[in-house]
Amino acid sequence: MKGIYTQINKKVYYIAMLIVISIMIMGVFIGNPRMGEHGGGFILHVTLVVILSVCLLLYPRYVTHVFRIILIIAASVYFYTLFFLYPETGSNFIFLCLIPIISILFFDAKLFYFSLLLNSISIMFTFSYIILIDQGNQFYFIKQDLTGNVINFIGSQVIIYCVFYLSYGRIKKQQLYYEKIKQTERLKISGQLAAAVAHEIRNPLTVVKGFLQLNEKDPSVSDDIKRHYTLMIGELNAAEHVISQLLSVAKPNNDQGTETVNAKNVLQTVTDLLHSYGLLNENNIELNVIEDCIIVVNPIEFKQLLINIIKNAIEASEIGDSVEITANMKNDFVEIKVIDYGQGMTEAEVGSLGTPFYSLKSKGTGLGMMICYNIAAKYKGTIDIQSSKGEGTTVTISFPSKNNTIGSKGRI
Repeated sequence: MKGIYTQINKKVYYIAMLIVISIMIMGVFIGNPRMGEHGGGFILHVTLVVILSVCLLLYPRYVTHVFRIILIIAASVYFYTLFFLYPETGSNFIFLCLIPIISILFFDAKLFYFSLLLNSISIMFTFSYIILIDQGNQFYFIKQDLTGNVINFIGSQVIIYCVFYLSYGRIKKQQLYYEKIKQTERLKISGQLAAAVAHEIRNPLTVVKGFLQLNEKDPSVSDDIKRHYTLMIGELNAAEHVISQLLSVAKPNNDQGTETVNAKNVLQTVTDLLHSYGLLNENNIELNVIEDCIIVVNPIEFKQLLINIIKNAIEASEIGDSVEITANMKNDFVEIKVIDYGQGMTEAEVGSLGTPFYSLKSKGTGLGMMICYNIAAKYKGTIDIQSSKGEGTTVTISFPSKNNTIGSKGRI
């Protein structure tokens, strides 16, 4: 949420909060029956106004989960204190019903449920106090129709919950739409880069590489010079590999045929292939696939996706760590999980994966993950990455099962 507070939004926020604070101050000094007494109740009212005002003004500077909890608690204490300080003002009960609305502004499900639970517990104690101790002396308007007030409170909480549920669901859909736009933008940028780089660089590289190979085979050239030629040819091969990756992103081959593939067999082949690579750093690959997982994909592209993901997991692991791979059926989808216990990533780093030339490796290009996303999307699949710094990473790859794919085609 920190990114929401741009310069314009801050100005709007502060204007709105100044209006709210002005109303609270008016409540202290205009028509307040406690003002002339200057007793404990009036001082408490003033103190809570100051505390809540400071919290509201400081919030844009400290947009944290803890500060939001403090803000919700401060607002709850303020409204419940007003309710008990001024029992003759029956409209204060309305504010008690509306306290959870504050948490809706944060679009945080945990905070909303916390606010709803806190308000429900507080109102239970409030009604208990009115029934057992006050017995309707001061809060007669509650006592006269206790059942109706309880029903009204419950109804208000249900309405607030419905508002939160609908608005929160809409925000989540917008976030998903925004992520799709970002991914489309990434593909657009990579396509433009590929078109420019491939035609301008590939041909000169081929010419330079050809002359180097020719000179490398010249018997009159010394071995020391030949080693230099070999090194340069290797670097040119690496550059050609990057260009090939760019081309595969910009112009994916949609004409490649699909086949019915057993993910279990492909995973076994890939893990056998990468087993020796893992042993270089004493990393063991543990494969656990019990049932057959049948999907419809191009086997070469599917294998390329798995190799990239598993290879990344091995490289992220510490010496001696294991990489766990599981596959099973879940709601007509084949779900493959690649789990490592390495250094992990921050939320920002996970969000940047798939961006051209963004990589956490010293010599990485970031194009491998973009190719993986493209392959998954091509076959109606998804790649979800959950990671925490220092705790490892779990990559979940989901593809529609063969039956699901056939059913979708039939409905179309």
